[in-house]
Amino acid sequence: MAYDQQQFSAVIRIITEETGIKTSQVANTISLLSEGATVPFIARYRKEQTGELDEVQIRTIEDRLAYLTELESRRQAILTSISEQGKLTPELQVRIEATRQKTELEDLYLPYKPKRRTKATIARERGLEPLADLMAVQGSTAASALEAAAPFVDPEKEVLSAEAALEGAGHILAERLADDADARAMVRRLTWEQGLMTTKVAADKREQVSKFEMYYDYQEALKEIPSHRMLAMRRGEKEEVLRLSLQVPQAEILAGLKKRLIKGESIFRPWLETVAEDAYKRLIATSIEVELRLQAKELADEAAIAVFARNLKSLLLAPPAGGRRVLGIDPGLRTGSKLAAVDQTGRFLEHVTVYPHTGAGRVEQARAELLRLVTVYNIEMIAIGNGTAGREMEQFAKETLKAAEIHLPVVMVSEAGASVYSASEVAREEFPELDLTVRGAISIARRLQDPLAELVKVDPKSIGVGQYQHDVNQAMLKKSLDEVVESGVNYVGVDLNTASWALLAYVSGVGPSLGKAIARHRDENGPFRSRKGLMKVPRFGVKAFEQAAGFLRIRDAEHPLDNTAVHPERYLLVEQMAQDLGVSMTELTRNPSLADKIDLKQYVSDGVGLPTLRDILEELKKPGRDPRQQFQAADFRDDVREISDLREGMILQGVVTNVTAFGAFVDIGVHQDGLVHVSHLANRFIKDPNDAVQVGQLVKVKVLSADPQRKRIALSIKEAEAGGRAQPVQQKKPVRQEAVRAAGVLDLSDMEKAGFRVRR
Repeated sequence: MAYDQQQFSAVIRIITEETGIKTSQVANTISLLSEGATVPFIARYRKEQTGELDEVQIRTIEDRLAYLTELESRRQAILTSISEQGKLTPELQVRIEATRQKTELEDLYLPYKPKRRTKATIARERGLEPLADLMAVQGSTAASALEAAAPFVDPEKEVLSAEAALEGAGHILAERLADDADARAMVRRLTWEQGLMTTKVAADKREQVSKFEMYYDYQEALKEIPSHRMLAMRRGEKEEVLRLSLQVPQAEILAGLKKRLIKGESIFRPWLETVAEDAYKRLIATSIEVELRLQAKELADEAAIAVFARNLKSLLLAPPAGGRRVLGIDPGLRTGSKLAAVDQTGRFLEHVTVYPHTGAGRVEQARAELLRLVTVYNIEMIAIGNGTAGREMEQFAKETLKAAEIHLPVVMVSEAGASVYSASEVAREEFPELDLTVRGAISIARRLQDPLAELVKVDPKSIGVGQYQHDVNQAMLKKSLDEVVESGVNYVGVDLNTASWALLAYVSGVGPSLGKAIARHRDENGPFRSRKGLMKVPRFGVKAFEQAAGFLRIRDAEHPLDNTAVHPERYLLVEQMAQDLGVSMTELTRNPSLADKIDLKQYVSDGVGLPTLRDILEELKKPGRDPRQQFQAADFRDDVREISDLREGMILQGVVTNVTAFGAFVDIGVHQDGLVHVSHLANRFIKDPNDAVQVGQLVKVKVLSADPQRKRIALSIKEAEAGGRAQPVQQKKPVRQEAVRAAGVLDLSDMEKAGFRVRR
């Protein structure tokens, strides 16, 4: 909706009060958002306007603006409805206009909201509202309530007795009390603060062993239930294993309602006490309990989604192995293992299927094929999916390479979501002629080269780093995960000439449609030579260029700054810097020491401040740099491949695969992740496991216990050897030509050209 100036000022004031962010920062951020600027663009290239707000703060402003906009729209609709009924008093209008919460707004509207025919409606039709008013003020001079109600007896209106009249009037009062915003707020507060969520096992599941056993007879304070327990309870209820109920402080609630209704001793007191109980039990309790159960679910959703988002961010920003030739292997037993070679840009070269686990004859053939691909394509790393037969394939590859005296890193790569990619539209467009499993092997290879570029092709919910992701609000989950992907992609930057349309789609200002248009233009016209070339892409306008250009990189571009995060709108400024230094633009970007000679204060102007200038300086010092950390590979023990191989006290290296509210899961190479409980993450109190570890992090763990039958592994980081880190990727070592030839592969001249040292 469109705000007038007064409403706009009110929104800015509310967000400022809630967030503690300065008024000018909030106003400028809202202005930029309303102009169509994306959060990554605002955070990176409009620091002067926002006062250097980060993406989290900007998204907070964006979310609160959306909430308040919806609230204001609903507020106006409610004011119009009540006004049309002729019931809008100045006091009610002030209260409606002052509220900042949707729940309170709906409570205020409840008495005026069109209702279906109720007991109170029927009582009004029978002329009992005056009696209800008399009972409410408790001012009758009659000797008894029955005497006061006698004049309202009317058989024609089906009021056959004084008792019936009092009962009907009580229904009117009960509805009034149930519709009273302050009364509902009181019930809501007491229920939330003192309510206990109770779970019982369903009668027909009492003897059944299930993952919900701890909740067969369980209760916990509603407001304190952690996200994972709330979602587990609700899943148990959904699967009809558990029965959930809410225990409330009923006596205290009823006392509060009676106090609001009863002003003192009167002839109506016993009837009014019954009215209070009826209002609560018939009209208030169920709706408030449903509302608060939903509120607890929403809080649990928010916490679970936050965990998922943090894990996804860590996974997306995992260190890339970089531009190396990789052999990707999608392992299998009966159906064989698919081997796919890709070059340093991820371009598919060749694939074969081998059967190293199904007979002696096939084993030798598999060795020959593996070594042939390694040799012909100058493979520098081998990536193996960590699914079925992954460790067996790792052993086979290492033994084959060792026998040939070829020293290449063999890295286990997570297969999470790989099957989803293989059957996706993106995969079909990339490799329409290839089998799904071959696409999977290519994806595994590319994941090692650049996790971000490959994982964006997969629905984030399928990557498997969430907690109860199928139980949370799916719209909220999608929005959060899309924001994480968008943030990660723009943080790293995208190679305009190699990125898939799926990766381009997450670039600020691009989206799927323009992403496909860019890829199509690139295929038809060849690589982009400059960022300005984007303007030749159909429907790629000035606004899209402004939002996207700074996040797109072009190696060996016509303009040296096209491979940096410097925005084209600042090229003239940097050219002036080069001119003042007496050097060319090319020299300025290739000699980082020159950047230290630039006096930034000299270039401050109305449009450019020190924050932007400092960013430019950092880019000149490290043009085209990748902000992600250096790649390291996990080193799983060769003698530990199954849970049965584990022994209590073992110290192993592993990779964190998931972080939840109760701890972290770690892959130690035995086909089953082990759990490090939050109490074993560190030698200090950890409130949030993400403060201790992140997805993708290499850790050393100590085996506390291993149960092969139940497939449960308990690990400890705090008890493991301190300072355990994986070693960097091994450097290439000499290859014995005769050993490779003995395995039946080709000559090694191409490997020499690629940098391998061959001992003749």
